Amino acid sequence: MTRLLFVCSRNHWRSPTAEAVYQNDPRVEVSSAGVSPSARRRVTEKLLRWADLVLVMEHEHKRRLREQFSGLFHELRIEVLDIPDDYAFMNPELVTLIRERVEPLLA
Repeated sequence: MTRLLFVCSRNHWRSPTAEAVYQNDPRVEVSSAGVSPSARRRVTEKLLRWADLVLVMEHEHKRRLREQFSGLFHELRIEVLDIPDDYAFMNPELVTLIRERVEPLLA
C-alpha cells in the first residue's frame, strides 16, 4: 500500500480535500499537511519519512520543503500537482483536478 502525503500552504482547502478524496481508497494510506507556519497541521520530518510519495500542490511548496528539510529533501519522492489555491474544501472542480493529477501517479 502506497503512503501519500498531500501538501499545500495552510492545510486548509487543497490538501485536506485530497486526503478526503483518497481516504477510503484501498490502494493508499493518506495524510495531509501544510508548509506555512499557520498551517492547521504542519509538515514534519516524521510525516515526510512516513510518505512513499509527497504530492505538493505548487512548485512553491516543493521549494519550501527543500528549504525546511534540506537534509532529507533528496531522499523524498515529490510530485507537483500544479493545483492553484482557487478552490474551497471539496469543491467539485478541485476534486476533479486532484483525481486527474494523482491517478496517473498511482498507475
